[in-house]
Amino acid sequence: MDKELLKNNNVTLLGMIVSNPEFSHEVFGEKFFRLNIKVERTSGTADIIPLTVSERLIDVTENWIDVSVYVSGQFRSFNRHEGNKSRLTLFVFVREIEKMDATVYGNNIALDGFICKEPTYRNTPRGREIADLLIGVNRSYGKSDYIPCIIWGRNAGFASDLPIGTHVKLDGRIQSRNYLKRYLNGTEEERTAYEVSTSRIEVLYGEE
Repeated sequence: MDKELLKNNNVTLLGMIVSNPEFSHEVFGEKFFRLNIKVERTSGTADIIPLTVSERLIDVTENWIDVSVYVSGQFRSFNRHEGNKSRLTLFVFVREIEKMDATVYGNNIALDGFICKEPTYRNTPRGREIADLLIGVNRSYGKSDYIPCIIWGRNAGFASDLPIGTHVKLDGRIQSRNYLKRYLNGTEEERTAYEVSTSRIEVLYGEE
């Protein structure tokens, strides 16, 4: 892969694996597996982040639960079709994974992409400003990943005025958030959303 494209989307995680590998898919004879990593925040809550990893990087016959690891890779997306609708699915595509002797927590992501949906601005019930962005990040072979991002505080007002197509760089962390999906027939389904909680945003003017 182009080294510049790797810089567009860079994730590093330090945490503990909380599920054993489950088969995901196969590409040109290479099998990929799903597992989840737990990364605790300084607040004491934890984010459970899905990983997709090649059989060439891990021994899928091992017990990985409670194993501390360092992970680097990219935050990727694809549209999963459910009936007549599609649902954006997000995961970390692992490029490197190493076991660690001690559990240390870390969660960092850097994105370089373009705003591809009109930002939305709102206030939390406690009055905190927040803006929602959808960032398109180029990948090789003409593909792109679409990453939901949230901006807090005074940066939220700034980001909410940015037009579609604006080139931005973001730094932050990946977070998981549980919510209830309510259907018209009255049923409910618990789901998990993944997004980038942004700590820094920079607009790139006149750069490609």
